[in-house]
Amino acid sequence: MYCSATERIIKEAEYIVEKGATVRECAKVFGVSKSTVHSDMVKKLSDIDCDLFVRVKRVLFINLSERHIRGGMATRRKFKGG
Repeated sequence: MYCSATERIIKEAEYIVEKGATVRECAKVFGVSKSTVHSDMVKKLSDIDCDLFVRVKRVLFINLSERHIRGGMATRRKFKGG
């Protein structure tokens, strides 16, 4: 199924907003690199859909502010053995 870049960007953005997904999670689902998703969300989405852009930025900001906590929990699981 052919999907234009604009359609893919909108689908990625909707996925991030609906699931509260990280850039990495979104990239895995859509089969693109995290750099592509980040570029789509930060540079291109604002030209396509400004309202959706604002909602995505809100989710990405939350993910950024929680990133250090998730990293610490992953380290704890690694050394605790589960």
